[in-house]
Amino acid sequence: MDTLYIVMPAYNEEANIETTIKQWHPVCEKINAEGNAAKLVIANDGSKDNTGKVLAQLKSKYPHLEPLDKPNGGHGATVLYLYRYAIDNGADYIFQTDSDGQTNPDEFYDFWAKRANYTGQFGNRTERGDGQQRAFVEKVVCLLVRIFFRVKLPDANAPFRLMQTEALKRYIDVMPKEYNLPNIILTMCFVRFREQVRFMPITFKPRQGGVNSINMKRIFKIGWQALRDFRTIKKNLK
Repeated sequence: MDTLYIVMPAYNEEANIETTIKQWHPVCEKINAEGNAAKLVIANDGSKDNTGKVLAQLKSKYPHLEPLDKPNGGHGATVLYLYRYAIDNGADYIFQTDSDGQTNPDEFYDFWAKRANYTGQFGNRTERGDGQQRAFVEKVVCLLVRIFFRVKLPDANAPFRLMQTEALKRYIDVMPKEYNLPNIILTMCFVRFREQVRFMPITFKPRQGGVNSINMKRIFKIGWQALRDFRTIKKNLK
C-alpha cells in the first residue's frame, strides 16, 4: 500500500477553497478505493479572510480532508511546512499543488500511474492562463538556475509535482527553513543529482476567484532575496 499526501498552501482563498476541495477530494477517494491511502492536506497560512473557518467547516463533509492552521509565513515557507508534515506523518509520495483552482485534477492520474518509475514528476506549463508577466518571470528564473547551478529546466516552479518522499528528504534541508522558493531548488536538485525525473505538459488555468496576493513588485522582492540565498544553498549541496 502506498500513502499519498496531496498538499496545498492556502492564503486568503475563501473564494476558491471549497471549489478546489470539490475538485481534488475525489482523487483521494479514488486512490483509497484502489487500496492505497490518500489525504488532502491544506494549510491555512494565517489568512485574513475566512479561509480557516471554511476549511474547518468542510472537514466533516470531506473525510479525506485534513486542514491545518499556521501563522502567516508566506507561500514558500508553507510549502516546506507541508512537505515536512507529510514526511513526519509517513507519506510515501507527496503531491503539491496550489489552492487557487489553476490546476486540473484529471491530469494527476497519469503522474500517479507512473509513480514507481520516477522519483520526481513535474508539471510543465507550456501554456499559461496567469498572464505574460508571470510567464516572463518563470523564464528569468529558469535562466538564473541555468547560470548559477548549471541546470537546464523547462519549468522550475510549477505547482504540480509528485515526488517520492525518500527523494524529497535528500534535498529539503539544503534550504533555509523559511525559504521563499523551495520548489525551484527542489526541481533543480532532482535534475542536478540525476534523479529519475520527467516533465509533463499540464493545464494552467486563470485564477478561479479572489485576488492573487503576490503582485509583480512582491515577486521581484521575494526573488531577489531568494537569489541572495543561492550561494548558501550551493554550498549546502556539496
